[in-house]
Amino acid sequence: MLEDYENLNESQKMLVSHFVTNVSSSVFCLRNLPEVIKGALFSRYSRSTLGLRSLLLKEFILNEETAFASIAGQNKPAKEEQLVAIKRAQNFYDRILDGYGDDSIGELGGAHLAIENVSMLGAKVIEDARIGGSFLEKSTRYVYFDQKIKGEYLFYREPVLMTSAYRDRYVDMCNALFDTYSALIPPVTELMEKKFPKAEGVSKVAYTAALRAKVLDCLRGLLPVSTFTNMGAYGNGRFFEGLLQKLNACSLAEMQDIGKEGFNQLSQTIPSFIRRAEGSHKYCQSFVEFIDSTQREMKALAQQTKIGADLEPGVKLVNYDPDSLAKLAAALLFSSSGCSLEKLQNHCRELPKEELVRILESASAFRENRRHKSPRSLECGNLTFEIVADFGVYRDLQRHRILTQERQGITCNLGYYVPKEIQDTDLEERYCSILDKAKEVYDTIATQLPEEAQYVVPMAYNMHWYFHLNFRALQWVCELRSGAAGHPSYRYIAQAMAKETLKIFPEMEGCLKFVDYEGYDIGRLDQEVRIVKKARN
Repeated sequence: MLEDYENLNESQKMLVSHFVTNVSSSVFCLRNLPEVIKGALFSRYSRSTLGLRSLLLKEFILNEETAFASIAGQNKPAKEEQLVAIKRAQNFYDRILDGYGDDSIGELGGAHLAIENVSMLGAKVIEDARIGGSFLEKSTRYVYFDQKIKGEYLFYREPVLMTSAYRDRYVDMCNALFDTYSALIPPVTELMEKKFPKAEGVSKVAYTAALRAKVLDCLRGLLPVSTFTNMGAYGNGRFFEGLLQKLNACSLAEMQDIGKEGFNQLSQTIPSFIRRAEGSHKYCQSFVEFIDSTQREMKALAQQTKIGADLEPGVKLVNYDPDSLAKLAAALLFSSSGCSLEKLQNHCRELPKEELVRILESASAFRENRRHKSPRSLECGNLTFEIVADFGVYRDLQRHRILTQERQGITCNLGYYVPKEIQDTDLEERYCSILDKAKEVYDTIATQLPEEAQYVVPMAYNMHWYFHLNFRALQWVCELRSGAAGHPSYRYIAQAMAKETLKIFPEMEGCLKFVDYEGYDIGRLDQEVRIVKKARN
């Protein structure tokens, strides 16, 4: 590896040292630079003979047009002056980015965006965006959601509903759901303590944390999907441009408001990358029209099908390629052979079962835990699962975005989930009674405002979606979400997906060897014990 290949003199090294982690090595990181400069710098880098540090020095630090000192200098001016400088330099950065005509340049800069007081329904719309972004969301198992501010529970007052004849019914129903959630915390905690007493030798801290998670896992189904949550998003410019355009195209007022405010905030950090997501921009307007027209056409066509719903909670494998095993085996052999993929597939189709299994097991034989990711060759076979489960389960599983998933609207039409821990107890009646009342309110509102009515639906109600994914993604989802620390409802879904797959492809058992099929009374307990031990050490 070349050292000091750029031959910068000492004064030049001093100028760039604040912005790179090393002034001479061939491998280094950028630092202390706004995203707009990093993105423009890397986009220019792809068409220059200069090294990145030399390019930074020549075309940015020493270029007056970039307003570099005002944006990223060590002695930064006031925030207001810095924003003026960014705006003044914007034409320069836009010219660089536009000049290459490549949307992938938008992947060269990123931003962290906090979105607070967004409904759980809204969070799912945002998290539907897949490539280029990562999310974290406030957890329903570690945080109590019955707090009040100025005497009011924290849920989204949907503006259309709040100006409609359903205003009082909506607000009263959401308040009643929160009241029940809050009121059931003490008796459910007492019930859990009796059912799962603390074992000798388990620390009080670990037991209390695991017990709280168990209680809140049971009660989260009472929260309406209008419940406010907080989320953090990190993504590159291309991701945020797509996300903002999608939010602008959404028919729900909450999403449009977040899209507008998101654009305003991201314009202060990555303006060049998201400028086409402004509501008045021709690209954004064109996208909104495209989405609106497509959705209207799909709704019209769907209404013509006139197929009755016949859905039960659970998981069903509805589509797969019977030729998957030969294709997977051929893909595994491909990189180590000199044959064409087509010939390898034909060869694998003729192999005895024992030899085929040996090839397939080679992808997993040396895996020691689920974090050892299998070869990408396992992506050459696909499956489609249809799932009916409560919104809480969907909320957790939807975060697996490197797959294809679509959901139907959130309704009260598919029944709801009752935690087994409170079944056949006095608490079950209180739990079910409030959910039944929520359905009455939902049914009333949905006759006129079906989209807005979604906000009153409690998380316990079942919804309907599908996953289309390859075997490698299946392995990751099933092994991760079946773990002992997971919520029992989504553990069941992960286990069921694995079982359904192995009914058709028993030869793939080795691929799913870290799926946990066990049941656990207090699933978080072992993990909480480990956390306590680490804190003490």
